[in-house]
Order: sequence, then structure tokens, then C-alpha cells
Amino acid sequence: MVKSIREDVKAADPDADTPALEKALSAVGSLPRERFVARSGRGAAYVDLPQRIGYGQTISDPYVVSIMTAALELPNGANVLDVGTGSGYQAAVLAKIARHVSSVEIVRPLAVSAANRLRRLGFKNVDVRNGDGFLGWPAHAPFDGIVVAAGATAVPLPLLDQLKPGGRLVMPIGATDTSTQLLRFTKRANGAIDRCSLGGAMFVPLTGGLVKPFARFGLPDRSIPLCFSKAIVSIF
Repeated sequence: MVKSIREDVKAADPDADTPALEKALSAVGSLPRERFVARSGRGAAYVDLPQRIGYGQTISDPYVVSIMTAALELPNGANVLDVGTGSGYQAAVLAKIARHVSSVEIVRPLAVSAANRLRRLGFKNVDVRNGDGFLGWPAHAPFDGIVVAAGATAVPLPLLDQLKPGGRLVMPIGATDTSTQLLRFTKRANGAIDRCSLGGAMFVPLTGGLVKPFARFGLPDRSIPLCFSKAIVSIF
């Protein structure tokens, strides 16, 4: 699986085969993904596809998890926020690289099961709580990196506020749920935000009390510059 992901990234754009990607792939390759999917999906645990995990949620495919993790370009000793815990797979990947991971899940049964799963697998550097990911986790901020595994029309401002200067946030953003792009936001020292696109990607929608609904119609925003010379994820 890891070899296939690396080959797919190189085929999309060789420049995306970075040291950060190698760290992400090492983490992905070390995890028993069958422990994070539904029992009925274990036979396809290492197929590069998303899977349903109940409550209208999914576990992202390993390629996208690798890309999102690599895009953070985490420093040593990183403090990371994971929004949308799901089954805990993304949090586990991040925990292999970061010093500490704070993970927020709005669906309480998923939060409880993910916390138990991560504990059974020996992860001591991950905290999981049930809550509204739109608000982040202020008590654990600031963060070197933030991953949001759900789409929205705009980045929640509380998350940008909790990002360290020099930190990066990766999240699918678009006018509609079918026109989202996987964007990387980088906070400058002066607080300004730069953004670039990794390509088109479809996720479940972000939920919570302050989330604005998607428009009914809309096209991808082609004015956003690519992070690399080509898109490395694509649904368009």
C-alpha cells in the first residue's frame, strides 16, 4: 500500500515526494489499518479507498491521509490538532510523528470508541474529546499543525486563531460539497494567511453550531494557486 501511494504521488508530481511525505508514509505503513475500519471492511483495509464507519462518517483513504499529514510539514516535537476523529486513524498517523495530538469528534459514540481504540493500541500522546471541532481545543493550543477531515465553505476562525505562526492547517474548502479543494493554509509571523491547493477532494461536511451550509451550486475556485506544480489529489 505504501509503495503504491508513493508511486501515485510521484506520478502526480515528483516534487510532492518530500521528506515530510516519507515521514507520513512511514507512519501509515506502521499502523494496523484493519483495527480502524468496520469489521465488515477489514478485508479491504489496505485498499486505497475510504470506508464508512457509521453515523454518516468515513475513514479517509490512506492516500489522502498521507497527503494531509505530509502537507503539515510538522517540526520535531509538534503539537497537533485533529478535527473529526472518526475511528482515530488520522490521529494515530499524526501521533507517530508529533509529540502530542489533540483530537475532537462531534459524534459522541465515535469519540468514545476512538479513544478506547487508541488506548488499546498503546497511544499515550493522543487526547480525544467529544465536542464541536469548529471551536478547536483552545486549552491545548497553540498548534503547529491542524488537520480537518470534513469540508466547509470557509476555515473556522477559531482554528486559525489556534494555529502557531509558521503553522499549517489542511482542510477541504469549497462553495459546495462537490467543489471542495484540499487547501493548505500557512500562518505567517505577522498573522497573515497564505493558501494553496493540493487538488480536489470530497469529504463529509463539517458539522456544528457555527458551520455555514454549502451552496446548492458552485464551481471549484481555480484562482487558488497549487501547492505543487500539479494537483496531487483530484476528484474533478
